[in-house]
Amino acid sequence: MSIPTHNLNDGHTIPAIGFGTYPLVGADGYRAIRSALDAGYRLIDSAVNYENEGTVGKAVRDFLRESGTPREALTVQTKLPGRHHETARAIKSGFESAARLGLDQIDVLLIHWPNPTTGKYLGAWRGLVELQKQGIARSIGVSNFTAPLLAEIIADTGVTPVLNQIELHPLFVQKQMRAEHARLGILTESWSPLGKRNAPYATAAVADAAAAHGVSPAQVVLRWQVQLGNLPIPKSSTPQRQVDNLDVFGFQLGDAEMAAITALDQPDGRLFGADPATHEEM
Repeated sequence: MSIPTHNLNDGHTIPAIGFGTYPLVGADGYRAIRSALDAGYRLIDSAVNYENEGTVGKAVRDFLRESGTPREALTVQTKLPGRHHETARAIKSGFESAARLGLDQIDVLLIHWPNPTTGKYLGAWRGLVELQKQGIARSIGVSNFTAPLLAEIIADTGVTPVLNQIELHPLFVQKQMRAEHARLGILTESWSPLGKRNAPYATAAVADAAAAHGVSPAQVVLRWQVQLGNLPIPKSSTPQRQVDNLDVFGFQLGDAEMAAITALDQPDGRLFGADPATHEEM
């Protein structure tokens, strides 16, 4: 299966869908990640706080060796934790992540949360800029950043993140953030792209589209993400569901179907109430 790619603002590309690895750890996590790679996923998302960079790295290295897939065909993405936001510590953390992954370079390195109350996100971004200069990180971006925080780090360094990974699903469509990303040339990456426990599978908008196209409700929601121009990061440890989640490039939702799903948006649609303007995660 051939997966389309997005062009990033630094000249690199990234697959149009990825595989989320939280909370996959240990032997079971390894099997799930290997299964995803075997299914055709070429973007694997990890984080220091997932405590699975070693597992991800082993799965990636074993897959590359056994399949003969070239290293450049895979994108490995991980995230800097809040407790490593000072510039020097961020730089050290990037080297540590690369070592745990067992890779010479991290393809995409993100700041996991801005932690605006702690207020060290500028130092963290400066650290990522330096890691990119040193070749430890190929591309650098952020996660859960608000528009004002994006403006601040760009003004401080002159470096624009390649992407911002944010909570985004049919109950929380993030129209304003998507518009800001488009204005800045930042790719929108979606965490919890299906809506987890609030997944809108039974709504008429999703169920009717699934019936019309002969696909699952989850495939409809992921296709909605793709057609919005977002990069969704679904998670599943079930091999068949991994395959299904990846198989969203063979059909197209109509304008009315897209609008009906987007109309499910709610003002209080966050899954966990984690507002990045106040949420702190170390």
